[in-house]
Amino acid sequence: MSYIEAIVLGIFQGVAEFLPISSSGHLSILQHLFGIKEGNLFFTQMLHFGTLISIVIVYFKDIKFIVIDFIKLIIDLARGKKIRELTKYQRLGLLIIIGSVPTAIIGIAFEDFFETLYTSLIPIGIALIFTGFLLWLSEKKGRETKDVKDVTFLDSIIIGVLQGFAIIPGISRSGSTIVAGLFRGLKKPLATEFSFLLALPATFGAFLLGMIKVTREDNQILVNGPLLIGIILSTVVGVISIKLLIRVLNKNKLHYFSYYLWVVGAITIITQLI
Repeated sequence: MSYIEAIVLGIFQGVAEFLPISSSGHLSILQHLFGIKEGNLFFTQMLHFGTLISIVIVYFKDIKFIVIDFIKLIIDLARGKKIRELTKYQRLGLLIIIGSVPTAIIGIAFEDFFETLYTSLIPIGIALIFTGFLLWLSEKKGRETKDVKDVTFLDSIIIGVLQGFAIIPGISRSGSTIVAGLFRGLKKPLATEFSFLLALPATFGAFLLGMIKVTREDNQILVNGPLLIGIILSTVVGVISIKLLIRVLNKNKLHYFSYYLWVVGAITIITQLI
C-alpha cells in the first residue's frame, strides 16, 4: 500500500461513509470500472475504525452522558430501585439498543444475499437511484415535532430496519436512517444525531467481525506509515463530512445529493447495458 493509495482511500472512506451517497456502492463502482482496490482486509477495517472515531469525536458529550446515565440505570435496577421516569440519555441509550436489534438480525440473516449484489453494477446503480429518491422525498416530509421523550420504540425499530437494509451496496446508511427519522416526525437535529449514534454499535460490530476475519484468514497485518495516514485522514475527513451533512440538513438541501446519485446511478446502469 503506497502513501498515495492510503491518502485516496482514507479521504474516500471519510467522505462516502457519512455523506448520503453510499460508500459501498461507490467502492464497488471504482473496483469494477477502474480496477481500484480497497486494499488488504486489515487496512480496510482500520479505515472503518477511523470513521468510528469520527462519530465519537463529534458526539463525544452525548455518548459520555449516555454511557454514564445507562450505567446508573443498570445499577438502580440491580438494587431493585423503582424507576419512575428515564432520563433523556437513558431513553436515548435504550432506543439505540432497540434500533440495533433489527439491524443485526437483517445483517446476519441476509449476509449471503447482500454479498451477491456486489457481483454486478446494475443493482448497485438501481440502489443509488433509489437512495436519490429517498433523499428527494425527505423534502416532502411532515412536521418535525418529536424530541427524545416522544420517540417510540416503533420509531427506533423502523429506523433500525432501514439501517439493516442499507447494507445493500448503493443504499446510503446515513441517508436512509435520517430520512426514516424525519418521516417518523423526529426533529432534524435529533434525526441526524440518532442516525450517527445508531451507527456506533453497527459499525463497531462490523469492525470486530472484520478483525476476526482478518485473523482467521491469515491476512497481512502491517502497521506502517500509509496505514496511520489512512486512519488519520478517514477520521479527520469523517468529522468534516458529518458536520457538513448537519449543515446541509439544517438548510433543507439534502435533496442536492439526489441529483448526484441519479446521475451516477444512471451512468452506472448505462455503462453495463451498452
